[in-house]
Amino acid sequence: MREILLAPSLLGADPLNLEGSIKALNNNYDWLHLDIMDGHFVRNLSFGPDVAKALRKKFPDDFIDAHLMIDELETILPLFINAGVSLITIHAETEPHLLHASLSEIKRAGIKAGVSLCPPTPVRNIESVLELADLVLIMSVTPGFGGQKFIESSLEKVRELASLREVHKYNYVIEIDGGINENNITRAVLAGCDVIVAGSAVFKNDKPDEWLVNVRTKIKEAMKDFE
Repeated sequence: MREILLAPSLLGADPLNLEGSIKALNNNYDWLHLDIMDGHFVRNLSFGPDVAKALRKKFPDDFIDAHLMIDELETILPLFINAGVSLITIHAETEPHLLHASLSEIKRAGIKAGVSLCPPTPVRNIESVLELADLVLIMSVTPGFGGQKFIESSLEKVRELASLREVHKYNYVIEIDGGINENNITRAVLAGCDVIVAGSAVFKNDKPDEWLVNVRTKIKEAMKDFE
C-alpha cells in the first residue's frame, strides 16, 4: 500500500499563533505546507523567509514544504534556500525558460525540488523536467486564496502524472492542493496523489487533530478496497 502523507497548509492556521495551531495537530501530520505569495504572481501576500526560519527553529525535525507562488525567483528563491526548508516547489508558469536551471539550483543546495501547475497549465509543459523533480504539485484551485471549491478536472492531471511516472520510472511524488476536504480526499488519493495539502478543512475544524486521524483512516480504507 502506498504511503499517503498529510500536509496541513499553514495558510489556514491562525496567523497570530502559528505555533499554537501546529501544536493543536498533536503530531498527526506528516509535512507542514507553507504557501509563499508575493502579491504579483497571485493576488495575495502571505509568509516570508523569516517565518520559514522561525518554523525550522521551533520545529527542527519537521518536514517543511515551501510552495513559492512568486514572480521574482532570482531574488526570493535564495532566501528560501537559506531558510532551512525541506522542499521548495516553484511554478512552471514563472520564468518557464529557467525552470530546469531553478530546479537544479534547489537540488544543488541539498533541498528537494518540486514543480507546480496552475489549473489551466497542461502537464506537457513540465515533461522536460519530470526526471529532475522530486515532487509535482497540482493546484486544484486558482492559487492565491484559501477556501475555494475543488476543481474536479485536476484529477485528470494527477492520473496523467501517475501514468508518466510508471512508464518512465520517475521518482517524483504527486501532491495536490486546493479545496481538499473529507468528501474528495479519497478521490485524490485513488487518482494517484501521494501528498495531500489541506488548509481550511484542517484548521477551521474544532478538533483539527481528530480530523487528520479520521481522514487518514478513511484513506487507508479506500485504498484497501481499491486494491
